[in-house]
Amino acid sequence: MKLLVVGAGEMGRWAARTLRPVSERVALADTNPQTAMDAAEDVVDGRVVPLDTDESFDCVVLAVPIPVVADAVATYADNAAGGALVDVSGVMAEPLSAMADHAAGEYASFHPLFAPPRGPGRIAYVPGQSGRIVERVRERFATVGNEVFETTATEHDDAMAKVQTGAHTAVLAYALAAGDVDERFHTPVSEPLAEIARTVTEGEPRVYADIREAFDGDDAVAEAARAVAAADRNEFAALFERAGDAVDAESRVDAGDADDAGDDAGNDERSDGPASRADE
Repeated sequence: MKLLVVGAGEMGRWAARTLRPVSERVALADTNPQTAMDAAEDVVDGRVVPLDTDESFDCVVLAVPIPVVADAVATYADNAAGGALVDVSGVMAEPLSAMADHAAGEYASFHPLFAPPRGPGRIAYVPGQSGRIVERVRERFATVGNEVFETTATEHDDAMAKVQTGAHTAVLAYALAAGDVDERFHTPVSEPLAEIARTVTEGEPRVYADIREAFDGDDAVAEAARAVAAADRNEFAALFERAGDAVDAESRVDAGDADDAGDDAGNDERSDGPASRADE
């Protein structure tokens, strides 16, 4: 399989490394030539191609930031005209819609729900127009230990509003409200929250901002926090019970499946990708 990975950041490198065993020499493109060269060395015997390459590939993987993935689809669709166009951007409705408009062959969207250093983990998958190449990519992701599960773009993006935008908003709000607390005073509840906040704030603000703009979810968290803060004793008890019911419902859906995928925003720590063409 002749493979091009557009975007040589962390997720692009992950895709290149993972797919290398089922590919010929991997080609990489990035707005930063040095980043592309470093990634080419990282995936072993890779090569760098210009962002405006007219070369044809069996598979083009778009590992670009969310705001420019639709433009990247339009830009690189011709490069995958005889094969498959795949994105790992983290949003699904927009790129799949763009692929339906521009892709001449197979196309699909994958979202690794983990930062590459914390993989393997779960990968959401929507087969827009599946075929031999898309299936090879899906099988390879599964072969290295990932749980690849099929979903829809709507179901995925609705979930991301909660588990990404909503979760990030709640974590950042807690960190801002708690401030600097002597670690000796942490409780079994506050200590993991503080650790999660550290994990989140070690990331790149732009990545989290991209997620926040792509998925609504922060207003729901703010509204819930206001409701809790304004509740009297009886109202608080009712909200407490509702929260417990929500957690129990989630546990029933995902019973026994420990969430060891790590923080999700790491999967969006991609290179700035094809900014000169698609302003990634």
